[in-house]
Amino acid sequence: MRGALGTLTALAVLTSLVSCAGGPSLEHRGAITAAPGDSRELAIGSAGFTESELLAQMYAALLRQAGYRTHVLTVGNRELYEPALEAGQIDVVPEYAATFADWLNAKEHGAQAAPVASPDLDATMTALRRLAAPRGLTVLPPGRAVDQNAFAVRAAYAAEHRLRTLSDLGRAKLPVRLAAGDECVQRPFCAPGLRKTYGINITAVDPKGVGTTPAKQAVQNGQDQMVLTTSTDATLDQFGLVVLADDRKLQNADYVVPVVNRSRAGSARPTAALNRLNRVLTTEDLARLNEQVDSWRRLAADVAHNYLVSKGLLSKS
Repeated sequence: MRGALGTLTALAVLTSLVSCAGGPSLEHRGAITAAPGDSRELAIGSAGFTESELLAQMYAALLRQAGYRTHVLTVGNRELYEPALEAGQIDVVPEYAATFADWLNAKEHGAQAAPVASPDLDATMTALRRLAAPRGLTVLPPGRAVDQNAFAVRAAYAAEHRLRTLSDLGRAKLPVRLAAGDECVQRPFCAPGLRKTYGINITAVDPKGVGTTPAKQAVQNGQDQMVLTTSTDATLDQFGLVVLADDRKLQNADYVVPVVNRSRAGSARPTAALNRLNRVLTTEDLARLNEQVDSWRRLAADVAHNYLVSKGLLSKS
C-alpha cells in the first residue's frame, strides 16, 4: 500500500540516519525555543509492527483531512526513527508513554540510569515531556488506549482456582511455569516483578516469546500455566485464555501518545486533528483492529480507514 515511492523514501531516511549516527547534537537543537511549526507536508513514522502501522495510518488520514499532505514511512526500530524525528525527516510517530520515557532517559543518561516511568500516568508524562523537549520533540496528550504487559491463564484453570487477579494467583501458591521471552527472567516487570509484587511462584520461564502462538498453545495444553502477552491481544479467546488483572499495578503507564517534531508539526492544528482519535480509541478498540490485520489478513490502511469512518472521524469517501 505504501508503494515504491514510500519504500525509496524510507530507505533514504535510513541511509541518512546511518550517515549522521544518531541525529543532531543537543547543542544544535534550537527547536525548543522556536515557534511551533506547521509544515504542509508531514511524514508519519511507523515502527513496522501491526499496531504501530495502524496508528500511523490513522494519524495520516486525520492529518490529511485537516489539510496536510501525508505519507507513512516504516522505519523498523526506535534507534532509527527517533533521530529521524529529531532531525525533521519524520514529523509524527505513535509512541508509548512509559517505554519512550525510559528509552529517552537511557539515551540521555546511559543504559544504567534509574527508570523514570511508573504506573502513574501523570508522573510518567511529566518525565517524558521533560526529556523530549530539549530534543525538539513535543509529546501530545495521551489517549485512552494502553498497550502494556498482560498475563493470561487458561479460563478453566482460572475457574478451578478462583483466579481473577495476579494477587489471587500469588495467594494460591501454585507453581507457575511462564511462557514469555527469554528476557523475562531479568526484566523487573516480568518474572522478578511477579515474584516481588505478587508473591507468585514462578518456577521457570519457557522462552517461547511474547504473545506468540507457540506460547499461547503451551498454556492451552497445560505445558505452561501462564503466558506473557499484551493488553491489546485480541486472540486469547481462540486459545481459551483469560487475562488476570494487574491489581497492584506492576506495569507502567504505556498509554499511546503521538510525538511530533515541534518545528514542523507542533502547532495547534495537528494537535487538534490527532486529539480527535485520542478521545475515542480504547484499548479494546486497538485489540480488535490488531485482530483484523493479524488474524483476518486485512490491510492496515483499510482497517484504519474503516475505524475512523465508523467513529465519525472521517467521511466515507
